[in-house]
Amino acid sequence: MNTFAGEIITLLLMAFALGMDAFSVGLGMGMFKLRLRQVFFIGLIVGVFHILMPLFGMGAGRFISEKFGIFATYAGGLLLIILGIQMFIPGKKGEGGARENKMVAPIGKGLFIFALGVSLDSFSVGLTLGIYGAKTIITILCFGLVATLLTWLGLLLGRKMQGVLGVYSEILGGSILCAFGLKLLFSF
Repeated sequence: MNTFAGEIITLLLMAFALGMDAFSVGLGMGMFKLRLRQVFFIGLIVGVFHILMPLFGMGAGRFISEKFGIFATYAGGLLLIILGIQMFIPGKKGEGGARENKMVAPIGKGLFIFALGVSLDSFSVGLTLGIYGAKTIITILCFGLVATLLTWLGLLLGRKMQGVLGVYSEILGGSILCAFGLKLLFSF
């Protein structure tokens, strides 16, 4: 039971780190003065993408793990560190990364571009978790739920705060991914 609780906490922290992109972009999108029904729908679509992308990544990761063993685990740790650094650097400079997506309107095709853009990193993390052998259902439910909630929170706060927290949330998310990457690299 203790190991299971630890795994859930780890997955929720990773889901939080991945959801920071959705939160940051949601802050910007909140300036579109969306209706609550639109906010609800956008959060659900982002959540679905945060379920599908890591699911595809986990499938690919399990295949790679079976073929390459411990080398795949090291590659997964490095991948998490690289993703974390990519989130951190744009957040620190306040340019690039998720902030570029602010110009995409969250309606029609723009909504799917938005959802895909903020969930691409969850494919890579799913790849790493597939290599590591994480539980699929628990992982994708954590990722989807947290991304949905953070998207809603970002959109609603964006209506009020107009993007003040975006830079800091990307830095926090990148730091969490780097920490888990280091944990994977040094767990052997």
